[in-house]
Parts: sequence; C-alpha cells; structure tokens
Amino acid sequence: MPRRGIIAALVVFAWLVAAVPAHADITAFLGLSTTPGTRQARGLAIGGGVLALGFEFEYSDIAEDVADLEPGLRVGSVNGLLQTPFALGGVQLYVTAGAGVYRERLGDASETSVAVNVGGGAKIRLLGPLRLRLDYRRFSLRGDPLHEGYHRLYAGANLGF
Repeated sequence: MPRRGIIAALVVFAWLVAAVPAHADITAFLGLSTTPGTRQARGLAIGGGVLALGFEFEYSDIAEDVADLEPGLRVGSVNGLLQTPFALGGVQLYVTAGAGVYRERLGDASETSVAVNVGGGAKIRLLGPLRLRLDYRRFSLRGDPLHEGYHRLYAGANLGF
C-alpha cells in the first residue's frame, strides 16, 4: 500500500474513533396550556444529542377542569431537535418536532390516538450543569378529540450530564 494510502487510512480511522462526545439532559417542567382555557401543564423530558442534532422522550400532563368543560391531555412523545451546537452567551436555541400517543379526557369521555408536535425554545445556563429551559409546543391531535390542537408553554429546570 502506498504511503499516502496508509496516511489516509490512519486519518479516517482516527476521525472515526475520536467521535464527538454525546451530551444528555433531563428537564422537569411546569407550565400552562391555553386550549381551550388556561390550565396547568407539567412533565418530564429526557434527551441527548451530538452537536446540532438531538432527541428527547417527553411525558406531559395538562390538567382537566370538568367544571369549565376543559379536557385533560396526557402525551408521551419522541421528538427530534435541531439546536445551536453550543450556547451563545449562555443560551442554546432549538426547534423541535415529534410524534407520540395522547389521551384526552373530560369526565367519563376519552380519546386515545396519535399526536404530533412542533415547537422551539431555549436552554439558558444558570450555574454549572443547571439550565433554565423555556419551551413552546403546538400539539395536533389525530382521531376524534374534543380539541384538535393544543398550545403549551413551560419553564423547566434542565440538568445536563
């Protein structure tokens, strides 16, 4: 094998084994939904990523208010994130889209089907691995829900590791 071929093979091998380290985080959040009225939302997201690409598994629960005829919504989803590869001024911005399963409930009535979501937000460095996460999502529900779309806004404690 010519010397150039050996050098090229070594460079490619070094590039493959010196992969960019992956980063992971977990977020516990509280927020609100404005569909159809304003109610509490809470949840948990666990994710990871490499450079500008990320993913997360998320569970969220929007409270039901039977007296005001506002259904509760639980969603479990898998989301992809496209984010700035590093924080700029302590802020990492992202956009996200994903899909999962939802359960909308009002009293004895309920609907379970597929939900898709799009949104975006920011992770703002506070101290060490602790960040404030601000997030907006728009959920579109399939099947026969009482409300086809939900909006959710939250603030959460995000811990990177």
